[in-house]
Amino acid sequence: MTMVKAKGRWSKVDLESGVEDATLLILEWLGEQGVGAMIRVDAERMQEGRPAWTFAAGGGPLPGGGMRADGASVAECMGRALIRLREAGLTVPF
Repeated sequence: MTMVKAKGRWSKVDLESGVEDATLLILEWLGEQGVGAMIRVDAERMQEGRPAWTFAAGGGPLPGGGMRADGASVAECMGRALIRLREAGLTVPF
C-alpha cells in the first residue's frame, strides 16, 4: 500500500473510476514509455484474506528500484499504482 509522504496517511483511491477496465491500456501505454509492468493475483494471499492483487513496474523513466502497489481488488491495486506512477513523474493518460 502506498503512503502519502507529506502527511503520513494512506492515499485515497477512487474505486468507482473504472480503472480496472483500462488496466490493459495502461500496461500497453507504460510499455510504449519504456516501462516494463505487470499485474498479478496471488491465490494464497486471497485465501488468507490479504490484499491479493499486485502491480509492479520498472525501467524507462521510473527511479532505479521500480515500484509496486498492492490492493484487495484490481481497482484498488491499479488506483494505488496510478498514484505511485504520478508520484514518480508519470501521468498515465487514462
